Amino acid sequence: MKNETNNGLNDTEPKTLIKNSVKITPEPTLRRLPRYLHLLYYLREEGVEDLSSTTIAEKMKLDPTQVRKDIQYTSITGKPKTGFKTSELIAAIEEYLNWNHISNSILFGAGSLGTAILGYNRFREIGLNFIAAFDSDPDKIGTTLKDIPILPIEKLSETVKSFNVEIAVLTVPVNKSQSITDLIVNAGIKAIWNFTPTHLQVPDSIVVENAQLSQSLALLTRRLAEKVESDILLGRKGK
Repeated sequence: MKNETNNGLNDTEPKTLIKNSVKITPEPTLRRLPRYLHLLYYLREEGVEDLSSTTIAEKMKLDPTQVRKDIQYTSITGKPKTGFKTSELIAAIEEYLNWNHISNSILFGAGSLGTAILGYNRFREIGLNFIAAFDSDPDKIGTTLKDIPILPIEKLSETVKSFNVEIAVLTVPVNKSQSITDLIVNAGIKAIWNFTPTHLQVPDSIVVENAQLSQSLALLTRRLAEKVESDILLGRKGK
């Protein structure tokens, strides 16, 4: 059994790992590449046709060397002086992240968070195609949510096989998260996007990514508290 990956960003770049002759991208790099994309989308809309890794670093207040190393994983080659074509760099990062590949997906837990996820159209644009949602509430089963059918758990295996589902999104209550995970694994799904605070136990063959909203909020609230404390000490409260 394995534990989930650490969700925190680490500024220290780990060495490239090699597993079964496949280069494993460092997790911090994978977390930075989407951030570069968001900036690139904006710059493309602003009419910027060419840019360098240094420009990206300056706008995002990052180390230029780190940005250059991250982009090198995509195998795109820049040109002297001009750097990269914005559109080509976007395409290279999207391809490297596998965002140009449509992954059929299912969601467990058609509550408030599940509803928000299904309603976010951007996921479809980057390859996350929701086939169905699953819930235990009999009042929800048989209805649709954001045009996605809500099915009973008994339809899980059939749905996974019929649509070649690759990803499961988990937004169920904590007390159901592990049991649902076991069903997901047994159905043949290989990747789980976990929005619960549960420490999931899965086989080594299963990829788990934790989207811990509480961890992100903890960073925000603690940093806010530290800023307030600092302002008080410096006599700048409210400025």
